[in-house]
Amino acid sequence: MKKYVIGLDFGTLSARALLCDASNGDEIATAASNYAHGVMDRALPTGEPLPHDWALQHPQDYIDALFTIIPSVMRQSGVSPADVIGVGLDTTGCTLLPVASDLTPLCLSEKYRHEKHAWVKLWKHHSTAPYAEKIDEIAHQRGETFLSRYGDKVSSEWLLPKVLETLSEAPEVYHDAAYFIELMDYIVWLLTGELCRSACALGYKAFWSKREGFPSDSFYSALDPRLSKFPEEKFAGKILSTGERAGFLTKEAAEKLGLLPGTPVAIGTLDAHVAAPALSVTEEGQMFAVLGTSGCHMVPGKKELIVPGICGYVEDGIIPGFFGYEAGQSCFGDLLGWYVQNAVPAEYTSAAAAKGMDIHSYLTEKASALRVGESGLLALDWWNGNRSVLADFSLSGLMVGMTLRTRPEEIYRALLESVAFGTRAIVENYRAYGVPVHELIATGGIVHKNPLLMQTLADVLRFPVRIGASREAPALGSAVCAACAAGKENGGYDTLIDASRSMGHVSDLLYTPIEDHSAVYDALYGEYKRLHDLFGRGGVDTMKKLRAIAAHA
Repeated sequence: MKKYVIGLDFGTLSARALLCDASNGDEIATAASNYAHGVMDRALPTGEPLPHDWALQHPQDYIDALFTIIPSVMRQSGVSPADVIGVGLDTTGCTLLPVASDLTPLCLSEKYRHEKHAWVKLWKHHSTAPYAEKIDEIAHQRGETFLSRYGDKVSSEWLLPKVLETLSEAPEVYHDAAYFIELMDYIVWLLTGELCRSACALGYKAFWSKREGFPSDSFYSALDPRLSKFPEEKFAGKILSTGERAGFLTKEAAEKLGLLPGTPVAIGTLDAHVAAPALSVTEEGQMFAVLGTSGCHMVPGKKELIVPGICGYVEDGIIPGFFGYEAGQSCFGDLLGWYVQNAVPAEYTSAAAAKGMDIHSYLTEKASALRVGESGLLALDWWNGNRSVLADFSLSGLMVGMTLRTRPEEIYRALLESVAFGTRAIVENYRAYGVPVHELIATGGIVHKNPLLMQTLADVLRFPVRIGASREAPALGSAVCAACAAGKENGGYDTLIDASRSMGHVSDLLYTPIEDHSAVYDALYGEYKRLHDLFGRGGVDTMKKLRAIAAHA
């Protein structure tokens, strides 16, 4: 009798469910639900305006999606609830909820529905930048060793800046919050009634270490005396690694979902990181990348190594038994999207429509006809700052070499090449500090849509690029985790690696380097690195001065 698992993927604007065969990962049914409130960046549902750089969400959207998408895949598939052996999930992060002792979000109470700090702070909530800078400054002053695990830089997107912002600007919310909880842990609680903590989220977003735990009480006290017992007071719950069982479906949840009470539920994990088991990443040196509007580049390693400029590393953070290293590009597909939305002439849009093509496909077709280096253009891919390896979001984009003969497809190709050069900078940084990288396995919408980009990555990196077979990699990865949580005795697997090798899939399509291309790209990359270091490492601060002038204006 076949057994099945369900993977849930809670993204920024919607949630998806995937029901698949636990024996081989074959996808049986999918369903999606958009969040009614989307990203709240202008006003609360009650009408109160939100300041600049705020990004909130409504917890009811997650609840509504959860109890919509699972019943949908069950109806589509006709699978018996008795044959579903597990549920797994991933979410964005750090996406943080302040909750009461019964785990009800504070924003759902009458007292706090008008208070912006009581709502869900989404991963891209960036008003926390001053608090991230304060944490960074104090950690460096104190010589805190944990900071070296995160490239010596604190991101405004992480947990502690969000908490410190709440404490500083709305202390009553901080006081009344029994816990601060990641979205993934909140969903697990909705399903199981168990308060658990994802080691993946705590490691990458909250400075937690498997060996050292949280930073010392004295560090939190240095930030604010009211934080002196922060982890003990606000972080109850057992900490579990990816693929571990968090609990079982409650009777109430099972009835709403159309599943059986007692169905195992895996601990949640971060949406990008959970792609690893979907891509059968089980060995050291296999870099996998989730490429969309931005890019996240992760690689498992056997040794614990300090790597400057990365987003962080966590023991068992991606695959048990490995240190999971993470870096990224804050602008990837967004860069090409910016160009077609703002700078492509109308005649190109009309020509694309006449051929029945979208503008990206049309530009890619014309750019593919160019020889490598023919345009004479070179770009820095920092239209949204630099996440790795400079970790400087005040940097901006650059295009060099334009003339009166420059055509739109040449600019498009130069921008495309720039994100490949940015990826190479990440790979070289990994290797420089001892983390081996020998191939790239990519997933995300853009990898299936733009073969020129994939070939360019192979040519620039000088090693093979493979493509994930599933277009639902996070949901499939969560389903793999569900099969691991179910255990072999129930039709699943005893280890995440075993589950990944059986259920993960990579396409037969393989991009291999073309030597003639790679030789030219080596020369272009040399110039990219000169510009990278000139503008990014303090040689020229023009970008920062321009930003300051713009802010003043």
